[in-house]
Amino acid sequence: MERARPPPAAPVPVPPHVDLVLGAASCCLACVFTNPLEVVKTRLQLQGELRPRGTYRRHYRGVLQALGAVSRADGLRGLQKGLAAGLLYQGLMNGVRFYCYSHAEDRGLTQQPGGTVAAGAIAGALGAFVGSPAYLVKTHLQAQTVAAMAVGHQHKHQGVSNAFDTIYRKQGLVGLWRGVNGAVPRVMVGSAVQLATFASAKEWVEKLKWFKEGSWMVALAGGMISSVAVAVAMTPFDVVSTRLYNQPVDERGMGKHYRGLLDCFVQISRKEGILALYKGIGPAYLRLGPHTILSLLFWDELRKLTYRHQQHGV
Repeated sequence: MERARPPPAAPVPVPPHVDLVLGAASCCLACVFTNPLEVVKTRLQLQGELRPRGTYRRHYRGVLQALGAVSRADGLRGLQKGLAAGLLYQGLMNGVRFYCYSHAEDRGLTQQPGGTVAAGAIAGALGAFVGSPAYLVKTHLQAQTVAAMAVGHQHKHQGVSNAFDTIYRKQGLVGLWRGVNGAVPRVMVGSAVQLATFASAKEWVEKLKWFKEGSWMVALAGGMISSVAVAVAMTPFDVVSTRLYNQPVDERGMGKHYRGLLDCFVQISRKEGILALYKGIGPAYLRLGPHTILSLLFWDELRKLTYRHQQHGV
């Protein structure tokens, strides 16, 4: 999930409106490093759409092969397809998410039983709603490739601004939020599971003493362990979200393949098999841990820099 864990109570005091900026910036920096896995994940999730296994050609077969296939078909730059839209999404979604979570912390809501998970899920839902148009465009652009390697519907946008303009002209303002009904539960589930498992996984790693006390490897290992639970819980919602965002629409702006979240779950399960809901789980898992840790690392360092700037009045 695009999907950095909202910050725990931090030793560096920063007001919520500053956290909005710092949270957005930290997740954008992490996105630059993890976007290639997002491209691969999108292609895998769209491959064989609504077709039984074995009845279509598999262009993408796992993370490493898919990375190679994308770079051969689209060039090395193809691995960063949709990056601009992805950065916009990360900025909007996580800016709102960190801001709302910081407010919940200030009011003591995260100290209540289950407060951390509830605050993270609600903050994530609000962030997903605000960032949904950017995620829509990101999905369209990352799915686009040469005809010989195409999977899913090809929207043929010429870039980020052209994509926003085309969708708005054809479907209106509502069209920019098409697929949001899949995005909100996706982020809520990811946030809740991540918040429920990350801290305990990190403590477990610390007790085993695999790494030096205070090492960044402790957080990374904890993040990778936590990401197992997050990937298992979130990938079905991720697949459905990708399908809802990328499907073609009719003249009324209605999806041609799926009527909504539940219908998408049912159709994928019936026509592709239940395991199809876990397409792309490999790159999704490999992306989650590093993205979480990079986001938190950048967020923490940016907070320290901001605090020092405030203290010295530079």
